[in-house]
Amino acid sequence: MTGAAAGGLTRAAPQLLRTAQDGLAVAWRNLIGLRRVPRLLVFSTIQPLVFVLMFRYVFGGVVAPALHGVSYVDFLIPGIFVQTVVFGAMNTAIGLATDMQTGLMERFRSLPMARSAVLVGRTTADLVRNVFVVAMMTGVGFALGFRIHAGVPSFLGGVLLVLAFGFAMSWIFAVVGMAVGDPETAQAAAFPVLAPLVFASAAFVPVNTMPGWLQAFAVHQPVSRTADAVRVLVLGGPAASDVWQALAWDAGIVAVFAPLGVWLYRRAV
Repeated sequence: MTGAAAGGLTRAAPQLLRTAQDGLAVAWRNLIGLRRVPRLLVFSTIQPLVFVLMFRYVFGGVVAPALHGVSYVDFLIPGIFVQTVVFGAMNTAIGLATDMQTGLMERFRSLPMARSAVLVGRTTADLVRNVFVVAMMTGVGFALGFRIHAGVPSFLGGVLLVLAFGFAMSWIFAVVGMAVGDPETAQAAAFPVLAPLVFASAAFVPVNTMPGWLQAFAVHQPVSRTADAVRVLVLGGPAASDVWQALAWDAGIVAVFAPLGVWLYRRAV
């Protein structure tokens, strides 16, 4: 390694540490705000609970015959996990748009902090919130008959996969929030993004029950890939291919939308 390369690495390490520290500081600020408005967390939990009850008792009898002996609640809960973090990621867009509208972004810009820290902090705070919500939904699932068939370590791996996907989706909605700039528009703009991903997927029903023209999209999109991977980790069976495809989607989403979000932040403020 040349002296110039070594010097570059030496300078990069403190910069990365500073970015991480700034991001954690912003994340803590967002978590404090969540603690002061507990209603947001409560309603974040009520929404997936309504979906669980609706799909379990309204559509379960129709979908169950297509599952070939698999309990519908065991099929459903992994999809609910994924749906929960996707809908929760919308809060990233709304939160960032609110910060822009209230002028908080300009205050952040005036501070000696990393430019990416605002977005890193927001997505990290939403990741922490997802941990709580997924834990709550796990308890609800067990109360409704959900069971782990592949062992606790495999199930925990599925939970980590869900959280990783939620973190990746937060970056998509961070871009949405930065692009529109106000919370009402952010909420309206987020729904056309998340609705096709969630409802035209394998989250709630087997893809082979859909029309052929829709299956091509449903099979290969990230919600289906993640739901299928988590489902295999819960129910048992060969999981490597599904897990790697889900992780590839996560990495690709972050690789595209994280730099785009930082670029929009620099332009916006």
